[in-house]
Amino acid sequence: MSHLYVFKVIIIGPGAVGKTSLLHRFVENKFSFRYKLTIGADFLAKIIQKNDETIKLQIWDIGGQDRYKFLRPSFFDGANGALIVFDLSRWHTFEELENWLSDLHEYAGENIPFALLGNKLDLIDKKDESYERESAEVFAKKEKTFYIETSAKTGENVEDAFLNLTERMLKNVNSK
Repeated sequence: MSHLYVFKVIIIGPGAVGKTSLLHRFVENKFSFRYKLTIGADFLAKIIQKNDETIKLQIWDIGGQDRYKFLRPSFFDGANGALIVFDLSRWHTFEELENWLSDLHEYAGENIPFALLGNKLDLIDKKDESYERESAEVFAKKEKTFYIETSAKTGENVEDAFLNLTERMLKNVNSK
């Protein structure tokens, strides 16, 4: 017997970390070099087939600028999972994650599955991994989640991030 699941996924994090690019890479397999500020929120959907299950992801791209903070409670409401994104090439964006996680727990619930994404891997010199990967891994472990580095530009690990989160949402819903 097949099942249909519909999950609301929110992509959150500071402005200009690549949330919109991740969304478009995953859903449409496209990348745009033009930066477009997300005003409030935007969303796309994608259907995934897994074994005998059909999973529809309604993916909400939430604007990261502080001026939209007042909208977060309504955008986060009803979310089944989240991707919290920071920019590997601008490490200060990692330092804002505690605030995003706090908002996530406050507006979407303490037990919502989420993943930590370090985006823009294509901008990091792999020979010089002096950026603080270990800090992100420690943060993820402390929060009982997973950390993955992605590149919306090349597509590296983008699908893996969404599929891993989908697995966690399925486990969460099936354990209830």
